[in-house]
Order: sequence, then C-alpha cells, then structure tokens
Amino acid sequence: MTTESQLSLVDDLDASVSEVVTDELSLLAASTDRSGSVAAGLPLAVVRAHSVEDVQAAMRVASAHRVPVVPRGAGTGLAGGAVAGTGHLVVDLSAMDRILELDPVDEVAVVEPGVLNARLDAAAAEVGLRYAPDPASAAICSIGGNVATNAGGLRCVKYGVTREAVLGLDVVLADGTLIHTGRRTMKGVAGLDLTALFVGSEGTLGIVVGATLRLKPRPVSTLTASAAYASVAAAARACAEIAAARRLPSMLEFIDRRCLEAVDRFAGTSYSERGDALVIAQADGPAAATEIEAIAAIVGKEATWIEQGVDEESSDRLVEARRQVLPAIEAEGSWFIEDICVPRSRLAEAVDRISEISQRHGVRTYTLAHAGDGNLHPVIGWNPSPDDVPGVMPPAETLAGDEIFALAIELGGTTTGEHGVGRLKRKWLEPEIGADSIDLQHRIKAALDPLGILNPGVGF
Repeated sequence: MTTESQLSLVDDLDASVSEVVTDELSLLAASTDRSGSVAAGLPLAVVRAHSVEDVQAAMRVASAHRVPVVPRGAGTGLAGGAVAGTGHLVVDLSAMDRILELDPVDEVAVVEPGVLNARLDAAAAEVGLRYAPDPASAAICSIGGNVATNAGGLRCVKYGVTREAVLGLDVVLADGTLIHTGRRTMKGVAGLDLTALFVGSEGTLGIVVGATLRLKPRPVSTLTASAAYASVAAAARACAEIAAARRLPSMLEFIDRRCLEAVDRFAGTSYSERGDALVIAQADGPAAATEIEAIAAIVGKEATWIEQGVDEESSDRLVEARRQVLPAIEAEGSWFIEDICVPRSRLAEAVDRISEISQRHGVRTYTLAHAGDGNLHPVIGWNPSPDDVPGVMPPAETLAGDEIFALAIELGGTTTGEHGVGRLKRKWLEPEIGADSIDLQHRIKAALDPLGILNPGVGF
C-alpha cells in the first residue's frame, strides 16, 4: 500500500470510528502476542473499537480499501493468531469490556468480547454461579479471544471447553454486516449451527462482538489433592487409574520436574524437592469430599508426597503451582509452547516420547498437561542469542517441535487442543485433517469473506 492510499485509509477511519491510533508503540504491540510470534513489519493502524458500530464501520472501510484486518483482544494468544504485520489493519476489541447482562434465573451472561475471563467468573460468583471455562491465563485473557480459539483450561475435564459454554454470538462479517447466531435458551435446533462454526474460527470468518454464555451453579465445595512421584511414569499411571476407576475430577493436572524447578526459581517454592512429577486433582460439588477422598486414595498409592486441601483456601494454594508454570518459564528465556492432545490412554507414552525427542535433539523441554483430557503442553525453551530471528525457533528446537507435532498425529491425537492453529501451526493442519477438509474450509471462508481480508495467514 502506498503512503497516499494509507493516508486515505486512515482519513476514512477517522471519519467513521471512535478511535484510530498510528503511533509506533501501539503498532509494535499489535505485531506480536504472548506466543512470541512477531510479524514482518508493522500494521497500518489500530482501530480501538468502543462499540459494535465501530467494528462495523472499520470493516466497511477495510472492505472498500481491500485491506486485511486482524481482530485482536488481550493479546494473550499462544499460536500467533492476532499478530498483525505490513499492510494490515488491527481492530482492537479490548475496550469493549462490559458485562451487559447476568441472569441468575436463566443462568446466562451476555458480554462484550473484551471482558476478561476471571472478571466474568467473579461477577457470576456474586449470584452463586460460575463461568466454567478456566484457561490458566484466566486473569488476563478475554472472552472474545476464548471464543475465537475455543479455549480450554484446567476445568475442561468436567465442564468442557469454551464451545460448551457459548449459546449465541453477535458477529460482524467482512462487509460490516452484523449477524446474531444461536439463542439464550438451553436447547434450540433451528437452522444450521452457525454459533459452533464461529467458535474456534480464529477471526477468519467474522469478528465476535458479543457473546451469550451459559453459566453453571457455583459448587458448594471445591477440594484438592496434590501428589508427587519419583517418576513421570508413576504420575501418568495415577492419572490413568483415576479414569479407570470412573472418578470425575473437575481438574486433573500433570507437571514434570523441569516445570517444578522453574516454578521454584520463580516463586521461591520447593516443589521439585518432592519428586520428579506432580499431579493436582480437584473435585467439586456436593460430593466433593467423598470424591476427593477416593481420588486421593488412588493418587497416593505410589506417591512420594501427598497433601489434601481441607478448604477452598488451601485447595487454591495447591493449584497455584500449576498457574505459575508459564510465567516461570517465560522468566527463563525464549520459549515456544505446544498444545497437542492425545487419547488419555496414550498420555504416558506421549510424555515418555517427548522426553526422548528432547534428549535426542539436546533441547530443553518443560512438560505439563491437562491429564484428565490428554491435552499436553510441551514447552520448548532456549537461551536467547543475538543471532535469533524474532519469532523463530533455533534449528534443533524446530526439529524437536516438529517431531512432537508428528507424534501427536501418530498417537491418534491433534496438534492443537485449545490454543488454535494461528500462524504457528499452519503446516501441520493438512497432515492432520486432510486436503479435502482444507478445501471445504476455504470454500466456507470464501462464502463469508469473498475478499479474503479477515485474518489472512491464520488457520487454514
């Protein structure tokens, strides 16, 4: 785009939306996200949307100028899905952060996309409810981003991922048209399920500007058991036994020694002294005490250390180690987090083979997992070097990462359980889902975004 046409675009935006920024700091911020991915060049401008009308107007201007648009929320994504570069216009939704309605009878919330996950959960708690999806980044990630990536989290084993909580959406299409999908009732099968189509579409089909969400009764009790093990294999066996015993934890997390050592260095704790792996299990609801006792009996069989939370405060303390893992790894240098998911029966095999891949390539890998649903997060870390290319892993780390993705597919799993494909995993999509499926997705996108301006280069 020439300077003259860029000025024309900004002039049209200034006349149409509440706020447009073009300062270098704002543009730099929009060119990366928490994944560490960095776009080539800087975007043209950032529209800070304050209303649905702002988003509609921005899309009409972008369509008229045929300018690619990158929707963006809190910027906490881990797959490079909201990274804007040369020639892009950013639509920043973070200022649209109102909870519009919270109905304690129908157990429904209506929110704007910039509302933070934890803030919605806290508001629901005031009327005895909860927003169940619980990413580890709940305190800083937004609902719009959760919907765009179909985010998961720590409570998925019992409550499911974001899709299970979304009843309806307000979506601005590429030409500025506003549509409403779904409904606020618990049931409804009129027409195609467009809500499910947009959930997880990573901003490639439309921009989510509102969400109607299902809330759940807040558990009367939530209790936790945490156990350490002398080996990763013993920890994996404990997780498998919980499933085999037909227990239903609301959380079941696995953390390896390298993660624990990072948390110890970061927070001054001593988790790694307890063993080579840590399992954190949680149960909630009226039968939480009975359930956690049964789970504790299972995880305690081979444990080198075990502790149960006797109340919610002590339970929260036991879970804190899990929430500190990613900040602790971030503090240690450069990193790339994978997001594979395998059948639960193959979790132990996946952990063992990730360790073998890491050792063979001589790379540093931290492994944690939502063990209850087989979703592993192997995090590849390395010491930054002046020769590093921003957003690109060094060669050995790249080879190890590719082998881990291939492993997920080999074991009957997926290359992304909850973070999305973004820009970082595109080459692995076709090997997983096949060329015919990719072609169908392109045709769906062409129907909704004929100019191809919505988040190009993301996903399929």
